[in-house]
Amino acid sequence: MKIPLSDFTLDELTELIEGYGEPKYRAKQIMRHIAAFDSYAEYTDVPKSLIKKMEENYADRAVAEKTRVTASDGAIRYLFETLWGDLVEAVFLPHDYGNSVCVSCQVGCGMGCVFCASGKYGMKRNLSAGEILAQALYVARDRKDVGGVNKLVMMGSGEPLANYESTIKFIRLLNAPYGLNIGMRSISVSTCGLPDVIERLADDGISCTLSLSLHAATDEKRKKIMRVAERYSVERLISAMRGYFDKTGRRVIIEYILIDGFNDTDGDVLALKNILKGLCCHVNLIPLNPTDGNRMRPPSKKKAYAFCEKLKSEGISASVRRSMGSDVAGACGQLKNRTAERGLNKTN
Repeated sequence: MKIPLSDFTLDELTELIEGYGEPKYRAKQIMRHIAAFDSYAEYTDVPKSLIKKMEENYADRAVAEKTRVTASDGAIRYLFETLWGDLVEAVFLPHDYGNSVCVSCQVGCGMGCVFCASGKYGMKRNLSAGEILAQALYVARDRKDVGGVNKLVMMGSGEPLANYESTIKFIRLLNAPYGLNIGMRSISVSTCGLPDVIERLADDGISCTLSLSLHAATDEKRKKIMRVAERYSVERLISAMRGYFDKTGRRVIIEYILIDGFNDTDGDVLALKNILKGLCCHVNLIPLNPTDGNRMRPPSKKKAYAFCEKLKSEGISASVRRSMGSDVAGACGQLKNRTAERGLNKTN
C-alpha cells in the first residue's frame, strides 16, 4: 500500500526529495499542493520526472469521498474511504464565528461508551497522522467558497489519546505554516479520560483546547456508561486536567452529555460542583443524540437549560451546546454504520 504524502512533515519530505537528487525547495512546492488537497495532475510546477518517481510509492491523497449528507442547518457529514478500504467520518460545522471540521482518529473506537455509535463494531485500527489530516484538507478544499476551515475538533470516531503519536503529529502538521496554519487555540482535542496521557500531552508542549468527556460526576454513575471508568476514577481525571491547565494556562472543557433521568438531577449539579471546585473550566452540556438500539433519551430542552442555570448558580461556567446535523445521522459513527449495514462497504 502506498504511503500518503500528507503523512510527511516538511523536514521528512525535504529528505525524500533530496534523495531523488532534486533541490530542497521542491519540498515546499509539494507541501503547498498537499495542503490544497491537490492530485498529482495539479502539480504543474513540479517536474513530471519527479512526479513519476513519487507516484510509484506515495499516494497524493489519503482519503476519497464515498458519500455525504447535508443537514438543514448547513452541517455536512462526509464519509471517506481510506487507501486501505476503511470508512471514516468527518463533519463540517458552519458557525457565525468561523467554520469547524470534526475529524476521526481511528477506524471505529475501543472505548465502549454505551451512548456512542462509533464503537458499535469495536476498534479496527489507528489512523495515521496523514489520514487524519487528509479529512481536514479535503473539507477545507470542498468548503473553500464559504471560507474553508479555521477551527479543528478531534471529536469524531476514536479516542485521540489512544492514538497518541498520530494525534501529536497531526496537530503539528495542522498547526504548521505549510499546513492549514490553524493555531493551537483553535484546535480542540476530546478525550474519554486517559490521565497519564493527558499529563504527557502537556509535557510535550501541546497547548490546544483539551476537552474531557466526563458525562457523570461520580465513579458509580460513570461506570454504568463508560468502560474507561473502570480504570480511572473521576478524581484522578480531574487531577490530570488541573495539571494540564497549570502547565498550559489553557482553560479546559468538561463535556457532559445529558441523559434524561440519569445524570441531570439536582444531586448531579452538586456532584459536579464538588469535583470541579477550583478548576478553570467550562462545562459544555450536550443533550444526548439518540443512536440506534439505545433506549437512553435526552431531557427536554426546558430541563436541559434548567440544569445549566443551576450549575451557573453554583458558580460553574456552563452552556448548552447547540446540536448540529442531528437530522442526517449526526452522531459519530451513525453514517458509517448505516452505510455498512446496507452493504455498501464490504471491507470494514
